[in-house]
Amino acid sequence: MASTNVSDGTGSAFANAGVGTVDLVVIIIYLFVCLAVGIWATWRTQRGSVSGYFLAGRDMLWFAIGASLFSSNIGSGSFIGLAGTGAASGIAVASYELNGLFCLLLLAWLFVPVYIASGVYTLPEYLMRRFGGQRLQVYMAVLSLIIYVFTKISADMYAGAIFIQQAVRWNIYLGILVLLAITAINTVSGGLKAVIYTDTLQTIIMVAGAFILMGISFAKVGGLEPLYEKYFEAIPEKRINGSDVCGLPPKDAFHLLRDASTGDLPWPGNVFGITILSAWYFCSDQVLVQRSLAAKNMHHVKGGSIMAAYLKVIPLFTTVFPGMISRILYPDQVACVDPDTCWEVCENRAGCTNIAYPKLVIELMPEGLKGLMLASMMAALMSSLTSVFNSASTIFTIDIWKRLRPKAADSELLVVGRVFILVLVGVSILWIPVLQAAQGGQLFNYIQAVTGYFAPPVLSLFLCAILWGRTNEKGAFWGMMIGLVIGLIRMGLDFGYGTPGCGEEDNRPLIISKVHFLHFTILLFVVSMVATIVISILTEAQNTSHSIRLTWWTRHSQEDREEFPEEKARREKGQAQRKTDMANREPVDVASLPKWRRIIYLVCGYEPPQAQEISEEEEEIQRKVLTSIEEKPKWRMFVNVNAFVLMTIGIFLWGFFG
Repeated sequence: MASTNVSDGTGSAFANAGVGTVDLVVIIIYLFVCLAVGIWATWRTQRGSVSGYFLAGRDMLWFAIGASLFSSNIGSGSFIGLAGTGAASGIAVASYELNGLFCLLLLAWLFVPVYIASGVYTLPEYLMRRFGGQRLQVYMAVLSLIIYVFTKISADMYAGAIFIQQAVRWNIYLGILVLLAITAINTVSGGLKAVIYTDTLQTIIMVAGAFILMGISFAKVGGLEPLYEKYFEAIPEKRINGSDVCGLPPKDAFHLLRDASTGDLPWPGNVFGITILSAWYFCSDQVLVQRSLAAKNMHHVKGGSIMAAYLKVIPLFTTVFPGMISRILYPDQVACVDPDTCWEVCENRAGCTNIAYPKLVIELMPEGLKGLMLASMMAALMSSLTSVFNSASTIFTIDIWKRLRPKAADSELLVVGRVFILVLVGVSILWIPVLQAAQGGQLFNYIQAVTGYFAPPVLSLFLCAILWGRTNEKGAFWGMMIGLVIGLIRMGLDFGYGTPGCGEEDNRPLIISKVHFLHFTILLFVVSMVATIVISILTEAQNTSHSIRLTWWTRHSQEDREEFPEEKARREKGQAQRKTDMANREPVDVASLPKWRRIIYLVCGYEPPQAQEISEEEEEIQRKVLTSIEEKPKWRMFVNVNAFVLMTIGIFLWGFFG
């Protein structure tokens, strides 16, 4: 089928579809609005307290929690990845979203009650309280940083650069530098509350814009029935060496469940492997879990997950199907398979399916709406980058640097955190060429593959920690180590050999060429869990008094928990140090500081120490509020009914498209 776009040339496909003056004005206005919302939320945030800064004071409502969960999960990277993989191989990639629906409910009903009852702020802290010692906490901190570099930061920067490249035809790396510059200007670090409020705004714009683009796309192709017919005819004119396979859409493009051995997303990996990845992402990743911990109470935790789960139904229709439509409308660009042609189109010899969604935005959206959609994608991406930067900076300074330098002052931690962000950005940029070539150039498959190398042992650990009280520190640690070694071996082989292009001979070892990365995810999860269970059984059990309110079965317990000796010593040392610091400090009148200093404090998310008096009774009341998981029967019934409805919808969609 010939291309239906107005351009005759491959490389000039965007020549007459750039960003106009009205679009630029809309983009600038929208970015300023996001900046204003961030500043307003910053002023409303109690950044002088740990609870205020990291958990938004635990007073966030369900709609803000749900919007932030969805926005953090479905940023511009997901729009690019879902639409790109949809253009390449059909609707099976929507399984990630449909599985995520169930995992969001798992987060609110199983994991968050334990996290809240334990009174922790971070997941590494939960592991420290659950098992004692330090090595699990440090390992989780380091692992989180590795995952942030290989997936979140590098993939988000690459996705944003693709939008910039397709809008103004800049080089991909120039686009990354511009993106980072805009992010730096637009960043006002007001804590979690500022991020959640800006996420709420961006979710509204993203969802509205996605529905508008979906309507325009379906109207352009003629509706759903013509989509089923024309997708299989969307074949690029220039093929590789006359190959009769390369460039053809798969025959099972409109099925979620595909052949277990030959499918690009085989059904065992689709059902079980994707569930493992989604459960890790929503239930044991700090960036996502932290939003639920900020909820006002358990009803708002569950309400937020329900709202995000309802929203998870729409990407199949608003992102994946439009990605397939983009292939129909522009097969020579989106579906190119010839490396030289692909380089002319998108500067990526592995393929150009990643441009499917931004191409629709640039080509089909009317002026003004095009600018609003691009601004929304960029703002969501910048919000995601800011969240990851803040999380990475916090993990490094608190869990790693502070252990190396226990007496480091706040000013030193502030500088170290910002410098470390620059290091992360540099490493992530260096990793982008690997990202471009991996998984046939499909961004979403790359993200999931790398996650599959590291995430399964983490999920198995948290499931054992929460559901099986017999799990001990030795079993948890060595189960993680065994999983890490196996995952690193697979990752090294995968990226060392690379992914052969279409029509090229596959000379990779059988463990790579014959074992799909989703099947490897299942295997790694099972091996890690078995190792954790066996080692825990063979070693000494820990005292059950240490795990009160740290497992599902003890979450409602009112007994006094016995701290681990090292945990108690560290807490008492910290309390003594804080008392000494407060005794030696004089309250700082922020209003009396020079204006330049106040601006720096605002931008860096730092507040001068203030003298605060709090009695033991007030501290105990505050602790009970922060760790309460009580629910009112009426609202419990309401959220349970909604959860049942959601699961019914999810099962129906799986059955209909399976």
